[in-house]
Amino acid sequence: MKILTVDIGTGTQDIFLYDSKLDMENGFKLVLPSPTMMVHRRIKEATRRGSALLLTGSNMGGGPSAWAAEAHARSGLPIYATPSAAITFNDELEKVERMGIRVVSEEEGRRMSPNLTEIVLKDFDYALIEETFARFQAPLNDLAAICVAVFDHGNAPPGVSDRQFRFDYLDSRIRVKNSLAGFAHLSDHIPPLMTRLQAVADSARVLPCPLMVMDTAPAAILGATFDPLVGACGRKIIVNVGNFHTIAFRLGQDGIEGVFEHHTGEIQRPGLENYLRALADGSLKHSDVFDDMGHGALVYGKEALQLGTGDFDIVVTGPRRSMFQNRDVNPGSLRPYFAVPFGDMMLSGNFGMLAAAADLLPDTAEAIQTSMQAGGRKGSAPWDE
Repeated sequence: MKILTVDIGTGTQDIFLYDSKLDMENGFKLVLPSPTMMVHRRIKEATRRGSALLLTGSNMGGGPSAWAAEAHARSGLPIYATPSAAITFNDELEKVERMGIRVVSEEEGRRMSPNLTEIVLKDFDYALIEETFARFQAPLNDLAAICVAVFDHGNAPPGVSDRQFRFDYLDSRIRVKNSLAGFAHLSDHIPPLMTRLQAVADSARVLPCPLMVMDTAPAAILGATFDPLVGACGRKIIVNVGNFHTIAFRLGQDGIEGVFEHHTGEIQRPGLENYLRALADGSLKHSDVFDDMGHGALVYGKEALQLGTGDFDIVVTGPRRSMFQNRDVNPGSLRPYFAVPFGDMMLSGNFGMLAAAADLLPDTAEAIQTSMQAGGRKGSAPWDE
């Protein structure tokens, strides 16, 4: 059984092809530029050539793509976007217009300039991934499922903070199903307001198998629990320090005991450690994080987690985890454990998606759980296929 997992972040898209015949460590993997970074580079090249731009496609990750689009507009070059592509930059299209991007229909945009460069926006490009694997003699045939993770703020109603809306979504999922796997959805059960998750499903309508989508942050946290040392620990806090967002979950025997989420660029190590200590002892309040330009915080469990009683009560994963590797810190600073599930930190989100797939797709559960459980090695290698 094979499952393709694609974890789409701001800097990279991390791809892991699970094969139940192989040890997890022997699964084929790719760490490539993220779709928003690819769009960023295409826009910059169009700016260099002095070309007008038309952005079509669907809602996708912003950040680098938005910065390049704004720079193109500031250079005095025309830039147009269809409504479905424009919401990549803001759900309120009048704000997109204020960026210097004119929102038009696809037909109108193509009439605007004789030398127009069109760039299609989308997070998940199955055809490109399929072609890449095929070039390496690893065809994506007989897939049992495809799993894709993206970070979704959701489409906040007018007048509602997108930070608050995002955190309300996290809270609602935990209350519905107190499990990290509760942040995964089959493609026909995506909450309507989670527009980026829905855009992934819409852009992948013709697929050879079921599609599961998941939020990147809890996927990474869930994947980190498959580090054997982390998995053997009882109560703990796991932090995912992403390129744009940092999230921490306090986990116990009954599931999620608390969570906070912030913007990585808005916090330094001392502030992050203060949040972690407050999450552990239960004193962290939503306003502490939200008023500091983060998304928010909630504590569900009443019993405090005493830090320092175990070697693995603070666990860190994510591409910006080097925030905790600075040696010039206070002697009282936290000394977290760096999770390495199946020997690869960059694939934490992919492993988390696999675990969630076992929960949502019962036909895959036995194979996935056998592969991911401690001691579940098969002693097989790619040439044994």
